[in-house]
Amino acid sequence: MEWLLWFNIGMIIYVYAGYPVLLLLVQKTGRRKYIDKKNSEPKVALVISAYNEEEVIAGKLENSRALDYPAEKLDIVVISDCSEDDTDKIVSSFDTQNIKLYRLDERGGKTAGLNEVIPQLDAEIVIFSDANAIYDKNVVRKVVQNFADPTVGVVTGESRYAIDAGDYSTENENLYWRYELALKQLESDIGSLVGGDGAIYAIRHSLYRPMQKSDLSDFVNPLQIVSMGYRNVYEAEAFSYEKGGESFEKEFRRKVRIVNRAWRGMMTMRHVLNPFRFGFFAIQALSHKLLRWLVPVFMILAFFSNLFLYGENILYNGIFAVQVIFYLFAFFGRLYQGREKTPALFYIPYYFSLVNFASLKGIIENYFGRTYTFWNTVRE
Repeated sequence: MEWLLWFNIGMIIYVYAGYPVLLLLVQKTGRRKYIDKKNSEPKVALVISAYNEEEVIAGKLENSRALDYPAEKLDIVVISDCSEDDTDKIVSSFDTQNIKLYRLDERGGKTAGLNEVIPQLDAEIVIFSDANAIYDKNVVRKVVQNFADPTVGVVTGESRYAIDAGDYSTENENLYWRYELALKQLESDIGSLVGGDGAIYAIRHSLYRPMQKSDLSDFVNPLQIVSMGYRNVYEAEAFSYEKGGESFEKEFRRKVRIVNRAWRGMMTMRHVLNPFRFGFFAIQALSHKLLRWLVPVFMILAFFSNLFLYGENILYNGIFAVQVIFYLFAFFGRLYQGREKTPALFYIPYYFSLVNFASLKGIIENYFGRTYTFWNTVRE
């Protein structure tokens, strides 16, 4: 039980603190890889996946038309997954040659739509986006400059979240996301990121490969390209803005779907976990994704092994007290959610517990046969 307790505590610490330190050490030991960026204007397709996006699609298209890139070299492509509202009508109302609507014959989900439409596009670079992601005007130029380097196959931008007063879900999402961005920068510096960002990432069109309909496209697609020998790099100056999940419940449901599909995708791409083939990137994939998703298992085992050891000595008693206090604070965070001026002491433990429970639920659902092929917005 002592071994079990310390192993699980050690794994939690490694995932959230040890792994970033490891990345920093690798970077400092001279393994940093630079990107040969050059200004260029290749043909680009900006692909927007949409299902029932009538609330935001017009704003997204206006934003896309205003991007600082030659209109004749930028196709704006909306893939409608059989939207049932006015999404298609709104897209068709834009009398612009470079805005194109592809409506699927039957609803198949986001990845199925990409599989059908991407091979038809006439572009060197494909940028993937969500309907609610509003781009900085320089996004396309900042993204494509990285593809001047022949070793780069994927470029991942930066999502930024708008915060409303008292919106603690989005505030915590921002805190979590800043941590994630720091990891992305370190991973990019030494080689490749693990996965992309569905709101803003780009690939060389020639490298797209079909995926299973249940695959999380912005996770599996970049892994496919890295497995071909290309880099997935982070471009901090290419950023988008979007609203967060608005509530802890909506963020919870979103993260369950993401982990469910990403876990399935990792099992499909499990060969990237082989360090003899993929070197340090295998350690990255294991640490940043697989072990991160397993943190709730480590938390549960740490709690119950500690419970078994309670009374053995003051150290184990103290560790158990810390765990109990943490979960009590998370419980109070649940009680106070949505109220103004909820102390960070409560809502941070609650958010941390919520995110990890969502991971556990997503993994369990996967093994019970639950899949999330169809994509719905957090707003729905």
